[in-house]
Amino acid sequence: MKTINQSIEVLTPIDGEYILKFIEKCGRTCYKSEDKITTDSAEKFVRGLIKRGHESVLEHFNITVKVITNRGVSHEIVRHRIGAYSQESTRYVSYKDGIEVIAQPGIEDNYEAGQCWLEAMMDAEDHYRELITLGVKPEIARDVLPNALKTEIVITYNLRQWRHFIKQRSSKAAHPQIRQLAFMILEKFQREIPVIFDDIGGRTNEP
Repeated sequence: MKTINQSIEVLTPIDGEYILKFIEKCGRTCYKSEDKITTDSAEKFVRGLIKRGHESVLEHFNITVKVITNRGVSHEIVRHRIGAYSQESTRYVSYKDGIEVIAQPGIEDNYEAGQCWLEAMMDAEDHYRELITLGVKPEIARDVLPNALKTEIVITYNLRQWRHFIKQRSSKAAHPQIRQLAFMILEKFQREIPVIFDDIGGRTNEP
C-alpha cells in the first residue's frame, strides 16, 4: 500500500490573454459593441461583466482539469451537474498489486488515530487481494475498498462553473480535502488567467 497526496493538472492549454479576448468577443455581441474592441479592452470589459453579474458570457470557454483525489471526494465533485467527467473505474482497474490511498491531512497529529486509519487501509488492501486470489472479479472485490482509495478524475467545466465550484468548495464549511483541491485549482487559475478569478479569495486572504 502507498499513501500519496492530492494533486491537480490543467489539461487545457492556458493562454490568459486569449481567454479574455475570446470572452470579450462573445460578450460584445450582447451590446453590438464589437467596434470598441482594442488591443487592451478585454480586461476592463470582462471585469465589468463579472461586476454586473453577467456571468453567462463566461460559459463560452471550457477548461479541463485532471484531479488525483480519493473516492469520497470524487463523489462530492460529480454532484456539480454542469460538467463532464471521466473517472478511473474500480470495475475495470485491478488493484491486486496494491492500492494507493490519499493521505488524510492532520490525522497523524493524533498518533493512535493515525495508526488506526493506517491499519484500516492495510486491512482493506489485504481483503481485496484475498478476494481477487479467490477468483472474485474486481467489480465485486471493490466493495471492500475504502473511501480513501486514490482515484483520478478528469473534469471539464466552463469558466462560470469553475467560479461556482471554487466558491462553494473553498468555503470553510466544505470538506477539508475538497477545500484543499479548490484552493489548488484557484491558485493555478489566478496565476495564469487574468481577471476572471481575481475576486475569489484564496487561503492567504482568510481572516
